[in-house]
Amino acid sequence: MSIYDFQVNSINGKLVELSAYRGKVLLIVNTASRCSYSRQFAGLQKLYESHREQGLEILGFPCNQFNEKEQGSNSEVQQFCESNFGVTFPLFEKIEVRGLSAHPIFQYLTQQAPFYGFDTQTSDGQWMQNFLQEKHPEIYAGDGIKWNFSKFLIDRNGYVKARFETTTEPVDLEPVIESLL
Repeated sequence: MSIYDFQVNSINGKLVELSAYRGKVLLIVNTASRCSYSRQFAGLQKLYESHREQGLEILGFPCNQFNEKEQGSNSEVQQFCESNFGVTFPLFEKIEVRGLSAHPIFQYLTQQAPFYGFDTQTSDGQWMQNFLQEKHPEIYAGDGIKWNFSKFLIDRNGYVKARFETTTEPVDLEPVIESLL
């Protein structure tokens, strides 16, 4: 099984076969436009603009599961992301990314790339670990998505190569993305 076996709905409700991205390097991200980490949209957009010609696609999946930071309709989310962050990479309909109602694509991603923890050598990583362990231990436990802006890097053959947690900034992904392009 690979990422190409999945179907998702675009933010406009059109069914998209992920096999349409065959041969591309994919960065799949669960997003939330009203989250403090939404600043990462700018970095994601910059990566997209810099590497799209070489075969990078960024696929954004809005989610409202973490402190309700994505409450709007799909069209409101799209408008907000385009007007506030200049997002031009593909966005998909709002989904759940963890728990019993998690979309099958995120069930697959978390099975392929388990949670290895936050980088506690950084203040952001240490803060996020402490925050989740103290306030949301049920989220911290297991391999599920921990928060908004978890990122999964997929190679040109459709296989998950890496998982990056919320606190990893898009710019820090550039060397590993370039290695797959």
